[in-house]
Amino acid sequence: MTNTNVRNGKVFYGWWVVTACFFISLYTGGVVVFSFTALFEPIANQFGWSYTQISLAATLQSFMQGLIAPLMGLLVDRWGPRKLVFGGVVISSLGFILLSSITSLAMFYVAFILIYIGYSTTSGLVMMTAVANWFRRNIAMASGIAATGFAMGGLLVPLVAIILDTFGWRTAMVSIGSGMLLIPLPLSLLFRRRPEEHINLTDGDAGSTTVVMSEDAISAKSHEVYIPVKQALKGRAFWHIAMALMFQCIALNAVTVHIMPYLGNIGIARSASSLAVSAITVTNVGGRLIFGWLGDRIEKRRITAASFALSTISLLCFGYVANGGVWLLVLFLVFFGFGFGGQFTMIAPVIVEYFGRSRFGTIFGFIFAVMRVGGTIGPLLAGWVFDRWSSYQGIWFALTGLCIASVVIMVTTPATGNTTEIADKPEA
Repeated sequence: MTNTNVRNGKVFYGWWVVTACFFISLYTGGVVVFSFTALFEPIANQFGWSYTQISLAATLQSFMQGLIAPLMGLLVDRWGPRKLVFGGVVISSLGFILLSSITSLAMFYVAFILIYIGYSTTSGLVMMTAVANWFRRNIAMASGIAATGFAMGGLLVPLVAIILDTFGWRTAMVSIGSGMLLIPLPLSLLFRRRPEEHINLTDGDAGSTTVVMSEDAISAKSHEVYIPVKQALKGRAFWHIAMALMFQCIALNAVTVHIMPYLGNIGIARSASSLAVSAITVTNVGGRLIFGWLGDRIEKRRITAASFALSTISLLCFGYVANGGVWLLVLFLVFFGFGFGGQFTMIAPVIVEYFGRSRFGTIFGFIFAVMRVGGTIGPLLAGWVFDRWSSYQGIWFALTGLCIASVVIMVTTPATGNTTEIADKPEA
C-alpha cells in the first residue's frame, strides 16, 4: 500500500469500508441475484407456473429498487449506510423464510418483494455511496474491489444449486435466510460515514480541498466538484449516463435471469449451465479490477463506453451459441464478464467526476431508478419472447442493438468541462 493508505501504522479506514462492501455484496448478490436462475426450474416444476410468471419475480427486483432508489439515495446521504444495511438484511432474511413456505403465486411475489426491499440496501447504490464517500483519487480501484464482491457472488450458484437439488428448495431458502443474519448483518457494523467526520480525509491524505469548480478549473483533479441535485437532473450529462446504463441493464438482467433456462433449452446440461454462470464470475472479477485500474488513469467516459462495447459483442455471441457451438459460449463468457464487470466498476467514478461526492447518493439514486426501468423490462421481455416463440435467440439479437445504442450515447456524453458550471458549495 502507498503512504496514503497506511498512516501511523494503521490501514486507512476506507479500505475496511471496501472490505465490508465486498463480502456483503458477495453474499447478497450471490443468493438474491445470481441464484435466482437456479430456483427457476424447481419452482416451475412444482407449481407449473410459466416462465413469464416466474420472471415477474425478477422483474419485481428492478421495479422495487427503481421505485425506492431516489429515497434510498437521499437516506444514505443523510444517515450513512450502517442503519440502512442493518435493517435491510433483517428484512431480506424474513423474505427468504417466507419464500420457503409459499403455496401460491401471490405469496411467491410477496416474499420476493420483501427480499428485494431488503436487498436494495445492500446493492450497488448504497455500497458504492459508502465507497465514494471515502475515496477520490483511488475511487475507480476502490469501487472495482468493492464491486468484485458482487461478481464473485456468482460462485455461490453451483453451491445453491446443489443445496436445492439435494435438500429441496424450501430448505435451501431457510438456509439462505439464516445466512443473511450470520454474514451481512455483523459486517454492516463496519460502516462509517464520510472520512471528514472521523478526522480522516479521502484516500487517507493529510489534506484536501473542496471547491466549486468552474469550466476553467475542472481539470484540477486535486479539487472536488459540487453540482446541486436539481442542476444535475437538468443537465445532458445526467441523462446520457442514465439512458446508456438503462439500455445495458435491460440486457444484463435478461441474461442473468434466463441464462440457465436458455442453455437448457439448447441442450446444455443443468450442471454445465451452473458452471457457465460461475465462469462469468471469473471474467467479471477480472473486468472489475482491470477497469478499476484503468479508470483512475484514463478518461472515465471513454473507459465506460469501452465496457459497453464488450457487452455488445457478448450479446451477439450469445445469440449464436445454439448454431456456433461451444467456442461462441466461451467468447460470450469472456466478453460478458469483462463488459458488465467493467461498467459497474465505472458507475461511481463517472458520477463523482461529473457531479462530486456531496450528493453522490441522491444523484446515483435517480440514475439507479432509471437503470431499474431497464432491469424491470429485461427479464419479463425475455420470458415473454420464450413463451411466445419457444426460443430466446431473437431477444438476444434485439438486445445487441440496444447495447450498440448505449455505446453511442456514452461516447457522445458532454465532457465534464462542457457540463460543469459554478455552483454554491453545500453546507457542512
